[in-house]
Amino acid sequence: MSSSNATVALSPAQRGFLLTLARRSIEHGLIHGRAVSIEQETLEPELAAKTATFVTLEMLGKLRGCIGTLECVRSLAEDVAHNAHAAAFRDPRFPPVSHCDIKRITVSVSLLTPAEPLSFMSEDDLLGQLMPGKDGLILEEGLRRGTFLPTVWESLPHPRVFLQHLKLKAGLSRDYWSDSIKVYRYRTQSIEADWA
Repeated sequence: MSSSNATVALSPAQRGFLLTLARRSIEHGLIHGRAVSIEQETLEPELAAKTATFVTLEMLGKLRGCIGTLECVRSLAEDVAHNAHAAAFRDPRFPPVSHCDIKRITVSVSLLTPAEPLSFMSEDDLLGQLMPGKDGLILEEGLRRGTFLPTVWESLPHPRVFLQHLKLKAGLSRDYWSDSIKVYRYRTQSIEADWA
């Protein structure tokens, strides 16, 4: 798993910039059909560092889109712009965001810390290591992979149920287990605001 910039402290202005950027990218997408372009040379060092992010959209308190990256492939600003556009228009669980939706949407950005592999001897051993409310998890089995951000603990607070749903997301059965399963832990730094 690649390293991330999520442990770097962002100023209030930088956090506000990222939320505004996410909004601009969605608005740009409504008009032009693509994410807003980023001028890398104008970015502050913290915003130019390669960082993995997720952008989550909610409308009337319910999920409206969530797309992100688990590896650091773009600058923080570019990743947020790309994932905001993708969350609004390319999340297969929802229809594309419309002009009518915008006023009711809230947006949040999650910066991911480096994902660290967990070592465990059994499913119960793994469950005993999980920290509800703090851990984001990546589960891999062969070509199957799924992830839950730490915010998912709010709706799935029990480790065993959390893991069962993560298996389902990865395309496995909830009771599936094998010695080849890999699990990685990460944390997130969240930036949240109502749509302004």
